[in-house]
Amino acid sequence: MKDMGSALKAIEADRETVLALARELDASDWTKTSGCPGWSARDVLSHMACSFWLAVDPAMLPDPAALPAERAADLYVESRRDMTHEQIVADYDSVSAKGLEVLAALQEQDAQIVEVPLGDVGTYPAPLIANAFAFEHFVHLRYDLLAPGGPLSGEAPSDELRLAPTLDWIEAALPQQNAALLARMGNAVEIDLDGSAGRKIRIGGAEVAARITCGAEAFVQWVTQRGTWEALGVHAEGDRSIQEIARQFRVF
Repeated sequence: MKDMGSALKAIEADRETVLALARELDASDWTKTSGCPGWSARDVLSHMACSFWLAVDPAMLPDPAALPAERAADLYVESRRDMTHEQIVADYDSVSAKGLEVLAALQEQDAQIVEVPLGDVGTYPAPLIANAFAFEHFVHLRYDLLAPGGPLSGEAPSDELRLAPTLDWIEAALPQQNAALLARMGNAVEIDLDGSAGRKIRIGGAEVAARITCGAEAFVQWVTQRGTWEALGVHAEGDRSIQEIARQFRVF
């Protein structure tokens, strides 16, 4: 059984890294282009705060109507562009603390009974929602804020504490968010992740027709489309059509 409490610990650890980073930067740093196309570094932090607002009090954000999740995220960020970077940091600091309390309460729910629908993001057992936040922090901090993908200098550990809940989210989200790709696959692909938080992940039909091997963090970069197989040292063998479909997997 997965340790659901580890997701909260991962969020807390990365939250402290984000806030420590924020204390060292000035306004000009936060206006630099991030690893997220169209967003500055402060937009990424604003987005992370908005995610917590969705858990704490969605009424604090504009009504997204029927927009898909990623387009709704653009709407939320755009609505906050008149805030100063100090206000963005203070907002993230405050709402993330409240959000951790909400997520802790969700982890007390019965995973077999309480499911949370998140639109096109998927539907998940309540205790797993914290993993979505651990995943978001892992990705945005390391690949969109910090160099080399982002504009800011600093370090963030990619250890088992942070990687394991991130991978748990990807395992749960990938089949839901890539249903059209999986429908084309036919047989299964087995992904062997080595290093910290390593594991085997099997996706698709009953028979394994392709196998992929890579580092656990490389897998996170690949399925968030933040790196190519070639650049990340991914090794694949077996059915080439399944390999090409797997290259297109994307989790958000």
